[in-house]
Amino acid sequence: MAFKSDIEIAQETKMDHIRDVAAAVGIDEKYVEQYGNYKAKIDYNVLTECAGKPDGKLILVTAITPTPAGEGKTTTTVGLADGLRKIGKKAVVALREPSLGPVFGVKGGAAGGGYAQVVPMEDINLHFTGDMHAIGAANNLLAAMLDNHIYQGNALNIDPRRITWKRCVDMNDRQLRFVTDGLGGRVNGVPREDGYDITVASEVMAVLCLATDLIDLKERLGRIIVGYTYDDKPVTAGDLKAQGAMAALLKDALKPNLVQTLEHTPAFIHGGPFANIAHGCNSIMATKMALKFGDYAVTEAGFGADLGAEKFLDIKCRMAGLRPSAVVIVATVRALKHHGGVAKADLGNENLEALEKGLPNLLQHVENITQVFHLPVVVAINRFPTDTEAELALIEEKCRALGVNVALSEVWGKGGEGGKALAEEVVRLCEEESSFTNCYDLDLPIEKKLDAIVTKVYHGDKVELTAGARKQMKKLEELGFGNLPICMAKTQYSFSDDQKLLGAPRGFTVQVRNLKVSAGAGFIVALTGDIMTMPGLPKVPSAEKIDVDATGKIQGLF
Repeated sequence: MAFKSDIEIAQETKMDHIRDVAAAVGIDEKYVEQYGNYKAKIDYNVLTECAGKPDGKLILVTAITPTPAGEGKTTTTVGLADGLRKIGKKAVVALREPSLGPVFGVKGGAAGGGYAQVVPMEDINLHFTGDMHAIGAANNLLAAMLDNHIYQGNALNIDPRRITWKRCVDMNDRQLRFVTDGLGGRVNGVPREDGYDITVASEVMAVLCLATDLIDLKERLGRIIVGYTYDDKPVTAGDLKAQGAMAALLKDALKPNLVQTLEHTPAFIHGGPFANIAHGCNSIMATKMALKFGDYAVTEAGFGADLGAEKFLDIKCRMAGLRPSAVVIVATVRALKHHGGVAKADLGNENLEALEKGLPNLLQHVENITQVFHLPVVVAINRFPTDTEAELALIEEKCRALGVNVALSEVWGKGGEGGKALAEEVVRLCEEESSFTNCYDLDLPIEKKLDAIVTKVYHGDKVELTAGARKQMKKLEELGFGNLPICMAKTQYSFSDDQKLLGAPRGFTVQVRNLKVSAGAGFIVALTGDIMTMPGLPKVPSAEKIDVDATGKIQGLF
């Protein structure tokens, strides 16, 4: 049988009309705003109508520390939802929207893979329903109003050297990390140093994902801090009277998007913050819709459990009052051998010694969820044809020693049928009693919260703040932001802040070089190591392989 690419599999699928997808889970047609036949936005007022309806079980899918070998977290999330439906459960999936940066960069799309995808995958991976563009427009409107205020006389006494708000673009463009603008004479603005973030790192993205309704959205936008005055006072979007216009740009983007999996399982896809530089979870509204319209809501958080899952549990669950019933940690034999020191070219060969050396990475993620957050866990092994029975048995043996079961996931090749074993274990876990706790208390000082994440989740020795970060911490506590949760910006490739330290390293410190408040989102961002808020394209970007034929059919997208 000839190998089919993800996009070929997706394009061969006959999709249900989006009205039928919505009707299948009980969403009234009056709340369905169609974007063609296969995409729709769902009016958030539906949540008010079904407020008294009980929530389903919330299942969080996370993963080991990512490697070039791949883990398949989104694929497993989609396949698990399809698998739950295969065993007779009413399941709905809730995912993040892809960013164009990774789509055209190194990672490719984010709509799953093989026979566990959400469709229409081309639309989802490209412009979709325009949410990213709306977020970028709102972000850049605020930037324009800020610079215009300074140009028009600067009544708020803003210090141009202390502006913290950046412009954004949804593309990996390292050239824009640091820019000087306002050049060309007085009529062209006030010259100053500036910079760009990728759109998914914008605080507007975080605000959209954490807002509970339009009024909450507008209030959060108004609290965004854009810079400081000459006398050290924070200046907000509300001071610039920008929040109303920003909310107007975002009023439709705030509505979750509904699509479907290849097997017609309803899928809410909304919001797309990166988990290495932002909080890495889809919107609260989309998750709540999945909980209202499914007996099981399957969602994912970005990168490994030290990033997306920690932020899901310590930030999103706190703000939204959510409580997961079970956690799935996705791993592959190949990735664990990479953590054990095997080069990518040799990952297809059986190597029990390297696997055993790499297994502590998985086991640390497992122990973090069970011992720090006290939630039930299943390990999903995303199976590859080169995995041997001896390798799979070794993983199962080590996980059972921690009281955790392992389920083989074959959803890439078999869709929901390949996710039935995982679905059965998840259903079993959802009936277990658990005592969900957070990694830290909000009333702890900022440094204590940082230290809790570093020592409990990363298993480092301590956190270390640069002199500049320590000064920023003191200022944030003086301004009354000391009781906010922490959003760590850290490399996704290691538990540490050094991407070369694979596996489960010990004896390291994590250096925080910058602390800034995202007052609208409601958390403090801690930048560690050399993490960037604007990625760059690789030497051979995925964009080189993407094309469109004379009929408009897209090729090379994966």
